[in-house]
Amino acid sequence: MVTIAERLNNAYDRIAKAQQKYATEQEVALLAVSKTKPVELIEQAYAAGQRLFGESYVQEAVDKVRHFNQQKDIEWHFIGPIQSNKSRQIAEHFSWVQSVDRLKIARRLNEQRPNNLMPLKVLIQVNISDDEQKSGCALSELDELAAYIDDARQLELRGLMTITAQTDDPHQQLEYFRQMKACFDRLKAQYQQLDTLSMGMSGDLEMAIQGGATMVRIGTDIFGKRQ
Repeated sequence: MVTIAERLNNAYDRIAKAQQKYATEQEVALLAVSKTKPVELIEQAYAAGQRLFGESYVQEAVDKVRHFNQQKDIEWHFIGPIQSNKSRQIAEHFSWVQSVDRLKIARRLNEQRPNNLMPLKVLIQVNISDDEQKSGCALSELDELAAYIDDARQLELRGLMTITAQTDDPHQQLEYFRQMKACFDRLKAQYQQLDTLSMGMSGDLEMAIQGGATMVRIGTDIFGKRQ
């Protein structure tokens, strides 16, 4: 029986080997995607040293945040599609939101973030592959959304996120990641606080790191397949 700690070590080893292979300069963080997984598995990951966790389903996530309320060093990232009627819970319970893709949601999060909390750290989700099955703003909408978030008092713009279209062509996949890196670099020239480019998952993290990712989101390889 492979333990969660061993799976985490394997994931960090994959990241390190990819960084070495592609001689990347950027540090790469691992976000453990714990959506649909019980708190017992998250506790095991926490005991093994993992601190960044990603959730996609609001009520399930809020229950987990409350369960781990005493562990102040856990960093909770919301990574799923955001419905308007769920934005308040996200604004009140998360440190990061990686899936902001339209002005309406950015405004609601800014208005609903409690004043006693630090500004909500935001990644803009970009639909870089222009896939109708994927969430994310179009490139033509990126500048307006970035400008609003940067100016919002209770939001802090920190970077970009993408979930690319599924493809069997590794050259196409790498091209998507490189396009995201170009977008990130262009925005960073204007907003110097940007430091996070979240892309790549269990199946393609090496290619994402080659393309410039500073964060990869790994669920299956740590917690197993979703039930």
